[in-house]
Amino acid sequence: MRGLKDKVVIITGAAGGIGRAAALRFAEEGSRVVVADLADGAEVVEAVRAIGAQAVYVPLEVCHPASCRDMARQTLEAFGRIDVLINNAGITRDSMMKRMTSEAWDEVIAVDLTGVFNCTAAVLPAMLGQQAGVVLTASSVVGIYGNLGQTNYAAAKWGVIGMTKSWAKEMAASGLRFNCVAPGFIATEMVKKIPEQVLSDKILTKIPAGRLGAPEEIAAAFAFLASDDARYINGTVLSVDGAAVI
Repeated sequence: MRGLKDKVVIITGAAGGIGRAAALRFAEEGSRVVVADLADGAEVVEAVRAIGAQAVYVPLEVCHPASCRDMARQTLEAFGRIDVLINNAGITRDSMMKRMTSEAWDEVIAVDLTGVFNCTAAVLPAMLGQQAGVVLTASSVVGIYGNLGQTNYAAAKWGVIGMTKSWAKEMAASGLRFNCVAPGFIATEMVKKIPEQVLSDKILTKIPAGRLGAPEEIAAAFAFLASDDARYINGTVLSVDGAAVI
């Protein structure tokens, strides 16, 4: 992709799954990578460095604004600028609405929606000062279509789309871009824990492509949207889902 070499890219939730794949993809593009996660990101940092790219690990709790501001500060201390933020951190606490607790609602909204707000707010001063920057956020096909047992997750993932579109309108004139990627069912550890019968009967039957997506395919979408090839794409949602119908 054009324009990614030497760019400083923060990836939240980068210790595993899609975040790890994104870290490696941006490393292959020559970017400098900040592995931001509550979980230990040392292994990912080493994997990035093995590719030949620079990387640092920054502990992050997206629910806490102070932790997000510290993430931005440590990034600036390490690399001097912030070019791309990928809001990838997220959790699920699934339950049908009639059994969903307020705690399950609050936990998912705090991480998947408010966490995106917190991280984005933390990097904006640097990006606005540069008059350049890209913020990409992981939404989901669940946020677009809804899904059984995922009231909290669907609300959060729809919410980040609304925030993204609003930010694009507010800050396009300042040289900033904001977009979402909406993955379908991806072969992460979380999805792999689904019973095989449920996976084959309930999920794969809804995917015309006939397979789960790979984390690397979502990473490729992030890389494209962060690149100069996508410089006129702002305020949109890119679904990467194998034509899934939920």
